[in-house]
Amino acid sequence: MEATWRRVLVTAIAPVAWGSTYFVTREFLPAGQPLHGAALRALPAGLLLLLLCRARPRGAWWWRSVVLGVLNTSAFFALVYVAAQLLPTSVASVVMATSSVVMMLVAWAVLAERPAPVAVAGAVLGIAGVAAMLLTATEAVSPTGVAASVAAMLMSSVGFVLARRCSGQVPVLASTAWQLVAGGLVVLPVALLVEGAPPALDGPAVAGFAYVGVVATALAFTAWFTGLRHLTAGTVGLVGLLNPVTGVLLGTALAGEALSGRQVAGIALVLAGIVLALPRPRAGRDPGTGGGEDPRPPQVLPPRRAVGVGRPDPALRAAAGGADAVRRGGRPGRAPRGEHHAVGTAGPGAGSGVHRRPTHPDCARG
Repeated sequence: MEATWRRVLVTAIAPVAWGSTYFVTREFLPAGQPLHGAALRALPAGLLLLLLCRARPRGAWWWRSVVLGVLNTSAFFALVYVAAQLLPTSVASVVMATSSVVMMLVAWAVLAERPAPVAVAGAVLGIAGVAAMLLTATEAVSPTGVAASVAAMLMSSVGFVLARRCSGQVPVLASTAWQLVAGGLVVLPVALLVEGAPPALDGPAVAGFAYVGVVATALAFTAWFTGLRHLTAGTVGLVGLLNPVTGVLLGTALAGEALSGRQVAGIALVLAGIVLALPRPRAGRDPGTGGGEDPRPPQVLPPRRAVGVGRPDPALRAAAGGADAVRRGGRPGRAPRGEHHAVGTAGPGAGSGVHRRPTHPDCARG
């Protein structure tokens, strides 16, 4: 159980960092150019990780990096950028919070990871907490912003589950770097074609992109994909509910927003939902590998049965005997025509254990 909590804490780095991106995007980054915003976020972060891992894709990972890079980074970043510019942080956070349930359903369909009832209950409780914490009757909602937020949530949920499906094949740092670089390279020409020249960046914008790229992208995605390697997709999705909690707490700490009793109750519901759905060790299992751990054990071949010292392997001895019988003109397991193995012969008088077939009496009389 302790190992599971450590992995949950590592995974939690991602939603905590992502929870700050809405505030940074609205306060410091230029508006109106979401594609350039996605490229400036993904490409530098991916190149930084690529310098650290010093590995390039091989084989199928060339096209996998492009597909996962579009789903998890470039298209996702562009849609989140649009949602952050058009929607109140509260509405965008509530929409993204539903990814905890969507990831469970996608993982059930793609990975056969059937969600436990307690996990579903925890996700529902967490979403209710996010809604209670953020939604108010006076919020102005943009349909375009809602559509962008829903699309980002669906794309990332599918992309994260597919990334888990490929987990374990290459190091986490390498796969994260490839996805970010591929996503940035895909969106960059589209940004130049659609939005024209990159935006002019002042000092706060440069600092904002540096924070978003290094902390909320390079570090956060590495932690997130590390969680996807060791925990089930449903568990990782539930940890993602810390995203809106971070946004509310940062708004209180940095923007001077008042923390109401309703928001405190919502935060309590979110944390209760996460704790409720976290895996517990099952009977007969190592306490360090709870139910939310990767249920697929490593494939280990059993050792070959040992044979006595100085005695040949029975399988090799049988194969050698069959080959010897073929050379003598018979079939494996049978003596050549006109000969048969004596049964029960032993001792010096037995010779080689082979004697001539006796002549039939009728033939002898003829």
